[in-house]
Amino acid sequence: MTDPMLTGTPVLDDKELNPALLPSYFIDSDNAAVRAFAEGIAETGEGDIERGVRLYYTVRDLIRYDPYDINCTPEGFRASTCLERGRGFCITKAALLAASARAVGIASRVGFGDVRNHLATPRLIEFMGTDEFVFHGYTELFLDGRWVKATPAFNLSLCDRFGVLPLEFDGREDSLFHPYDAAGRRHMEYVRQRGSYDEVPFDEIMAAFRKFYPKAMEQEFKVQGANFEIEAGQASKSNEEEGLEQQ
Repeated sequence: MTDPMLTGTPVLDDKELNPALLPSYFIDSDNAAVRAFAEGIAETGEGDIERGVRLYYTVRDLIRYDPYDINCTPEGFRASTCLERGRGFCITKAALLAASARAVGIASRVGFGDVRNHLATPRLIEFMGTDEFVFHGYTELFLDGRWVKATPAFNLSLCDRFGVLPLEFDGREDSLFHPYDAAGRRHMEYVRQRGSYDEVPFDEIMAAFRKFYPKAMEQEFKVQGANFEIEAGQASKSNEEEGLEQQ
């Protein structure tokens, strides 16, 4: 795919905010549904920090995290599609938060890093073929004169089932995955950073997915009948039982 609309480039100038305020193909902040969604959440917030925080928590918890039904097409990666479906994964939820922020005048962009997920379920690891997740997505919001990272991937109900601490965001400090969960187990380990982008780098992501997840890509990133939240609860219970046996 060579369409420049679908090919993002890393941000080189942190002071140039205009691209981070404009709608794009994936971060489609001009979409009517996205605008209505964002304006409805942010209208009672006082100042950009409060509005950004409200948007974060709504995207985090209203949009369910689902790694078993990823639409690997350009349309599937758009923020508006994530909102319409009511579920997504780290990249599309990050795009939705970025689009929502732009819709209410807050500069935003998406950032990516590769992570090793020590608490991924056995079924997810088998499906992906690895516990290293490439192009894990988060959002960067320009608040109070600086860029702040926010990670809206895991909804609260999923965190409760997994027994992990939900990521809080105050609009002032970076909110990235914890290295350990609530029980002190290894959780998320950042392996490498891939940079910040004003647009989702779809071509790069697809190339990485084909390289790292050939089995999942052959299955079009879909597992029929899978429910990740139920699976997370079962995995958490199994981990607790193993911990008790070792005591």
